[in-house]
Amino acid sequence: MKTVTYNVPNISCIHCVHTIKTELSDVKGVSSVNADASTKTVIVEYEPPANEAELEKVLADINYPVKK
Repeated sequence: MKTVTYNVPNISCIHCVHTIKTELSDVKGVSSVNADASTKTVIVEYEPPANEAELEKVLADINYPVKK
């Protein structure tokens, strides 16, 4: 199991958090998603076949791109 933490500046409300959790939870291999509007972070626990590139693509596709 791997854990990754992303800085996502576009998170501004509980609806953003809900959308992120819903979309990332649909990725095969993702076991948990925690998003926080106050810290603008997303923490994802996953295992293959999920990978960081796929997670970042999903976030970008739903208009919550990762700040690097």
